[in-house]
Amino acid sequence: MTYEKQLIRFMSRKKYVPLCAQEIAAHITSEGSEFKEVRRDLRGLLRAGRIVKLPDKRLALPKEEDHVVGRIIMNRRGGGRVITNDINKSAIEISSNSALTAMHNDRVLVLVERKISTQRSDEMSAKVKSRLRGKVVKILERARTQIVGTLDKTRQLWFVVPNDPRTSHVIYLPGFRFKGKIKAKRGDKVVVEITEWPSKHNAPEGKLIEVLGSSKKLGVDVESIIRQYEISSKFPSKVLSEAKRLGVNVTERDLKGRVDCREDIVITIDPFDARDFDDAISVQRIANRRWKVWVHIADVSNYVTPNSALDKEARRRGNSTYLIDRVLPMLPEALSNELCSLKPNVDRLARSVEFTLADSGQIEKVGFHSTVICSKHRYAYEEALAILKRPATNDKERMIHNANKLAQKLRKTRFRAGALNLDMPEQKVLLDSKGQVKEVNRVENDISHQLIEEFMLMANEAVAKEIKRRKVKALHRIHEAPDHEKLDNLRAQATLMGLRAGNLANQKQAGKFLESLNGHPLEDVFRVGYLRCMKRACYSTHSIGHYGLAKKDYVHFTSPIRRYADLIVHRTVYQNQKHQSQMLEEVADHISMTERNSSDAEFDSKLVKLLAHLQRQIDEGKSETYTGLVTEVRSIGAMIDIAELGMKGLVKRLSMSDDHYHYASERGRLVGRLNGNEISPGYLMQVQIERVDLHKKQADFRVINSKFSKSKTKKRQPSHQNFSVKKNKFRQSKKTKRKRI
Repeated sequence: MTYEKQLIRFMSRKKYVPLCAQEIAAHITSEGSEFKEVRRDLRGLLRAGRIVKLPDKRLALPKEEDHVVGRIIMNRRGGGRVITNDINKSAIEISSNSALTAMHNDRVLVLVERKISTQRSDEMSAKVKSRLRGKVVKILERARTQIVGTLDKTRQLWFVVPNDPRTSHVIYLPGFRFKGKIKAKRGDKVVVEITEWPSKHNAPEGKLIEVLGSSKKLGVDVESIIRQYEISSKFPSKVLSEAKRLGVNVTERDLKGRVDCREDIVITIDPFDARDFDDAISVQRIANRRWKVWVHIADVSNYVTPNSALDKEARRRGNSTYLIDRVLPMLPEALSNELCSLKPNVDRLARSVEFTLADSGQIEKVGFHSTVICSKHRYAYEEALAILKRPATNDKERMIHNANKLAQKLRKTRFRAGALNLDMPEQKVLLDSKGQVKEVNRVENDISHQLIEEFMLMANEAVAKEIKRRKVKALHRIHEAPDHEKLDNLRAQATLMGLRAGNLANQKQAGKFLESLNGHPLEDVFRVGYLRCMKRACYSTHSIGHYGLAKKDYVHFTSPIRRYADLIVHRTVYQNQKHQSQMLEEVADHISMTERNSSDAEFDSKLVKLLAHLQRQIDEGKSETYTGLVTEVRSIGAMIDIAELGMKGLVKRLSMSDDHYHYASERGRLVGRLNGNEISPGYLMQVQIERVDLHKKQADFRVINSKFSKSKTKKRQPSHQNFSVKKNKFRQSKKTKRKRI
């Protein structure tokens, strides 16, 4: 018998006064034999953070104003912020002295110590922004049990330097000797398990679990990232067996009750190296100048049933992880790349949304169907773009042209509604056979990407509205409004640069500001700056809307092969499955964490390859020259963005040899004492690599050309503002001005 519900109910009473465990047990039961069970349940509630122990050892429920439970997001300074499931509560700032021994993504109990209120500088609003500060009082659950790092030694002690710079302590290996099967040498990548860490003032101790090999060995760099983030690279045999039993083809039994769309012109458009095709589209002209649009999504829920081995493994993984040289899928390849993938010229099951659109792009009718499709062609984005740049030659190409026209109308409508255009080019790093960087390609969000993007957004919103109409519990994709304090700082920076940003807390004014940056020398600077002000999107059981997309209701529906959230939504809408609130909350918290985890791993896998590429340049004495855009100025120097590499770096102030610079904080720039040179966001520098720090995962650059030409600015701009850019690079007529996608 469990007493957890009784205990929570008892301690929730208004008249409840904090009592010790023995007193609480006496109130719950009069049977002495059951005291042990009550106290056992109390200990369980304590471990889960559902109740707290006060300084006098009395027990109580965590109050909103003092104790909260959440996940801690660490920074490199040893502190961080705690994010809770409560959408109404701000993130709680944790200093390095108040974090105990918490590590990144740990689930912690936090005592909220005080609120800090800061008056907004924006004269258009008198709102007060409150921030919370607190301290970690208990670590409830470790996100990771093992640490990956580099083996090193002092004269007497071996230790491991963690890969993750957010883990600031080295891990000592007391009594370590190279005995038995474990053979390692200094500089090897290894896996250790922390065995003892009494306090943050003491270095943790651990034991060596596994030796991955020399960091210079092919594949060890990425393998160490996989182990660092504890992402599974292999599936359990039970999961593989279950996937194998499903077969490779759609059966006649599968077709029962489905709408047959196999005769329609259905196509997929994906990256050239994709293998898991989640989505497909079909666009048809119908009577009265209307359009029939089908968005077909792979029917994973037909094969992955609740609580099956496949389902449990997919939930545990949360999502697929796309590293620089491999994909770690959420589902076995027998499903992700075969049976569920919408490959051309084979029958596939789908969950589909049918739209009837007016010629203007306005949605007139929506239907939800279980279907069977047969894709007629698989296009890469590059192929689709080439088709859109020339006249169509067949029915499939004419459909792509029509789909693009509709997508652009949907896109304009979305931006008019307040959606923010934050699209930034991405860099795709290609490797050679040795696992070294071969080239870095810039991938623009062109009209071929937008074509698919707009239809997927439309489908996600339509499904969210259907869930709201049915009044059922579901997983929502939410995105909160940006931090007002950060927006104020960005606005102040824009004013210094002679730009009129307006009230950036107003979504439509922010959209106009971002639109006004098209073609401007500071375009990338302020787009990146605005992105930094944004909060991270996540999953929640509460539908509070998506700020960036300007949508009141939004879910993830279109990628069930690679996201567990989409699979849950499919079950909710198409199979009418009811989900308990507690279960959904646990899933939302878990998959939000796995998403952050995968995102960090993906970023690190690219970064380690780029840093190794730069280190080889130093070792070989063949440093290439790059163009760096100054995005931020600090007292230590200038942060630059290297578009050719898709990475950031630092040019230290003391390394700039053309002048003696000092930091003018009130103007947000570096000013030369001799010649009066000024370095501010927007400068273009010719730089070469100077130093690579593989532990901190950062690179320093040196300026090789500091003679900058200056762009012409508008009359309203203060005379002291100068932007250093290439001549005539951004001078364009209104007709030929490049539009940001």
